[in-house]
Amino acid sequence: MYDIVTYTSSVPFLAVLVSLAAVPLIYASSNKPNMREFWTLLAAFIKFPLVLSLLPGVFSGQVAEFTIVEISPGLALQLRADSVGMFFAVVASGLWILTSFYSIGYMRGANEKKQTRYFASFAVCLSATIGIAFSANLLTFLIFYEILSLATYPLVVHKEDKEALRSGRQYLLYAMSAGVVLIAAIGLTYSIAGTLDFQPGGIFTGITLDPTMIKVIFILFIAGVGVKAGIMPLQSWLPAAMVAPTPVSALLHAVAVVKAGVFGVIRVVGFVFGPEVMHVFGLNLILATFAGATVILASLIALNQNNLKRRLAYSTVGHLSYIVLGVALLTPDGFTGGLLHLANHATTKICLFFCAGAIYVNLHKTEISELDGIGKVMPWTMAAFTIGAMGLSGLPPINAFVSKWFLCRGAMEADQMIILGIFLLSGLLNAAYFFPIVQRAFFRKGGKELEKYGEASPFMVVPICIVATLSILLGLQPNFIFNFFDLATSITQSVFHLPSTLIASGVWP
Repeated sequence: MYDIVTYTSSVPFLAVLVSLAAVPLIYASSNKPNMREFWTLLAAFIKFPLVLSLLPGVFSGQVAEFTIVEISPGLALQLRADSVGMFFAVVASGLWILTSFYSIGYMRGANEKKQTRYFASFAVCLSATIGIAFSANLLTFLIFYEILSLATYPLVVHKEDKEALRSGRQYLLYAMSAGVVLIAAIGLTYSIAGTLDFQPGGIFTGITLDPTMIKVIFILFIAGVGVKAGIMPLQSWLPAAMVAPTPVSALLHAVAVVKAGVFGVIRVVGFVFGPEVMHVFGLNLILATFAGATVILASLIALNQNNLKRRLAYSTVGHLSYIVLGVALLTPDGFTGGLLHLANHATTKICLFFCAGAIYVNLHKTEISELDGIGKVMPWTMAAFTIGAMGLSGLPPINAFVSKWFLCRGAMEADQMIILGIFLLSGLLNAAYFFPIVQRAFFRKGGKELEKYGEASPFMVVPICIVATLSILLGLQPNFIFNFFDLATSITQSVFHLPSTLIASGVWP
């Protein structure tokens, strides 16, 4: 295992600031849509290279740090671009570019109101997301986590009708309550450990711990991050938030909000408690119980949803718990599979939500029962939908197959045949609720009213095709361009303190 060398750099801070800096420019261009959208795209195209510029250093053991403000000795608002933060930041900042293009096509095609507020809120969300990814400690994580909650609210209530406002109140209630719980967990952690800094393998190692107190702290943490992670019974805000425009749904489900939740679980398990403490106190069993139940129940509920976005929403609830369950296995393969699924679910699920939005804007259809024959008029869109459906059902050569393969290996590595059965059963349920949509689109005859339609705007179709293609390429070559596989295994190495030679060979001790 190589030694980590930290160095001071403003790049992580700039990666956070760039989309925030675009907000006043977006508002100043409210009467000039082209200019407003130019600032959105410019920020996205600057943020992604800034994040990528930190990647080579991470692979060579060099981690960039930036202290925003030191509150007291040993306690600061600090950013740190470590391997796990880079993993999340690359996914979020890369997909933001595609979501920005897609948003232009969607918002114009649907003639949505308050587009300036939409693009400004979107930019703040991405700043907060990168802040979460690069947080060096729990205090910094908490601040950006709360900023993300507040910035997402205007997006959820975008339509400002009765249903949207009700969903927004529900979302804010859940998010703010989770924040309060998280504050309690962080305070108790500091009182015991004397630090809030994330450490691979955990910060409680070597400290005498009271079994009851450590379980209370763990439950508080999981309740705090579990709201955004959609762990049942904390998930009900997520399907309700589908009233928002589809790019917001994509943001919620693939780019930022729920991924911030499962990223929080990864931080808590691997960098706060650590595998040893998790195992000794049976904390992984608590987490696995809730995650396993969520995987199955969410899949069963998805089967009964006729609204396309709600079916996708419950699918997300289930797949987020794939990640949580993989991490809870406390095995190298399970942890690696959970990390890979964070990225692989992002590309496939954003593809599916993009397709749902294109169908709504182009055909004004929202119910699955209305989708007969649409594959003939929107072949590119529905071909991409099929790719996303195949991936989340665990079929090769789509990328989600790779992460599911490692998750199943992790279950066998832990000798958890029940969890292996959950993964396999869920794959069948995924196919049961996805492929009837594909069958309707391509193998049923549609009404004559479809004859006057074609594909949606290129602003929407091109991003759809790109994420579908990316899902295939990452399935065929998991290290394609961004070295996600190597990054995931290096994170596993640091959390489980494994020799780098074993990680490189893909063989665990």
